[in-house]
Amino acid sequence: MSSPFGDFPPFNGRGTEPTALYTQQQSGTPLRILLIQVLLFVLTVISTTLAYGPAYSVGLMSILLFHEMGHYLTARYYGVPATLPYFIPFPLSPFGTFGAVIKMRGVIPNRKALFDIGIMGPALGVVVALPATVIGIALSKVTQTAQLGQNTFSLGDSILFSLITRLIHGPLPEGSDILLHPIGFAGWAGLFVTALNLVPMGQLDGGHIVYALFQKKSAVVYRVVFLIFAVFAILRQRQWLFFLALVLILTRLQHPPTMDEGLPIGNKRFIFGILALLFFVITFPPTPMKLGP
Repeated sequence: MSSPFGDFPPFNGRGTEPTALYTQQQSGTPLRILLIQVLLFVLTVISTTLAYGPAYSVGLMSILLFHEMGHYLTARYYGVPATLPYFIPFPLSPFGTFGAVIKMRGVIPNRKALFDIGIMGPALGVVVALPATVIGIALSKVTQTAQLGQNTFSLGDSILFSLITRLIHGPLPEGSDILLHPIGFAGWAGLFVTALNLVPMGQLDGGHIVYALFQKKSAVVYRVVFLIFAVFAILRQRQWLFFLALVLILTRLQHPPTMDEGLPIGNKRFIFGILALLFFVITFPPTPMKLGP
């Protein structure tokens, strides 16, 4: 839900817009922008509370806020102009929101800055999402699937979510399932958000990380991942086709260059980048959700 498409401007073949232009445009109405951001935040709190209650709202909003502030604070640290988060209320979505975005302008100074800005959103989001998942699963109840109504929906398990569930509740008896506590659902949604953002394509957070690691060779990674995703979506889960279409339209599977491409990122960041991609693998649910128990 933390939409990655607003974090960096779409690729235009020339890099990004000048920082000075962005600063001049934004400085004219800071109070109006801040009021809009506060209003959207309040409306999103309301929409998520109406969806699944206050515990869910507090958990999910905290995850989204930490994620976006990770991007925002790191961008400001490197002198990249960035807005505070714009939350997107949407009561009709499965989560009560379409997440949040921040907007950045100006050329990213180097690959170190790009890497840090890209990875700090998921990293801070996980700081909240993992405890919420553990606490929520501990508060959840094991129930018989026959007792679940047809209006319920089943959540897909990632490797990490399945492991946490098994450690807390043990092997589930046949014909039973976990009825998630609202905090557990917030944790699941937070891990799902993290996985989506870490998909190594275009200008998703994972795309930023891959570009910082491999520069121009990242285009090969983007295309291979997109192809694998597309084949899986066509053959098994067509609900992913909309996501792939958005990625393709908004990013064209390309990434704008940084100002100083020659500055190396160092071994420490390279290792953390590989770990972030592995974290994507263990948090990604191939089938996110389906209607019915």
